[in-house]
Amino acid sequence: MQPRKRFGQHFLNDASILQRIADAVALQPKHHVFEIGPGQGALTEYLHQALLARYLAVEIDRDLAPLLPARFPGIEVLQQDVLRMDLHAALADGVADPAWRVVGNLPYNISSPLIMRLLDHVLAHPGNIQDMHFMLQKEMAERLSAQPGSKAWGRLSVMTQITVHAEYLFDVPPGSFHPPPKVDSSIIRLTPRAPAALAVPRKSLDRVLRLAFAGRRKRLSNALKPLQLDWAALAVDPGKRADDVTIDEFLAIAQQSQAMLSSTDINGDAGVAH
Repeated sequence: MQPRKRFGQHFLNDASILQRIADAVALQPKHHVFEIGPGQGALTEYLHQALLARYLAVEIDRDLAPLLPARFPGIEVLQQDVLRMDLHAALADGVADPAWRVVGNLPYNISSPLIMRLLDHVLAHPGNIQDMHFMLQKEMAERLSAQPGSKAWGRLSVMTQITVHAEYLFDVPPGSFHPPPKVDSSIIRLTPRAPAALAVPRKSLDRVLRLAFAGRRKRLSNALKPLQLDWAALAVDPGKRADDVTIDEFLAIAQQSQAMLSSTDINGDAGVAH
């Protein structure tokens, strides 16, 4: 079956890479597995075991989805768009222990929104996901796992790493796929932090990050001027550029920004009441 461009399909067919992924995931009996986009079942063949508690897969291609149960007894296949499916219904209901092991060779065109959806699920349902192993475009993997001071450090790095540990595992060349993509790929492991709860509303942090990285060559005091921050009350150097600001520093800025907004709202409401 030919890969379909509209689904961003590139079928992994390199046995050595498939085995390295399986070794990295290291499934054990009684684990719950959720595979995103199994396609023709190349990776499934290396992961599926009779002793697994559950093997759930979601596949958007209506021609490929029905073929998987015949090859892998006991597998459950949802023929759905993972970006539209109810993750809570699929993963959270009735499963507490052991947690889900999530794996997938993600289409590059959906990787960013899908990872954000999964991070939201991790926050809403602590302990439901043990870890996630994904194949991504190399540039995306570098951004997710970047550290302050690097060129790849950005909004996506912070939004990811406040919820999970991001570990860059290894690269996969284009020749490992059919058809070969035009970019290199990488395998990354995301492991939820404990506790996963955010110290500040996601919207508040996102506002800070968007402003900071939109003006990443500016000093923080200039890039974040619309927030009217009290820098004297922050243990953050206002002369820093966004590339060098740590997660804890961004959280401190977002907390102060949120507190100032809340204070304004309260004072504004009080004025209206009078």
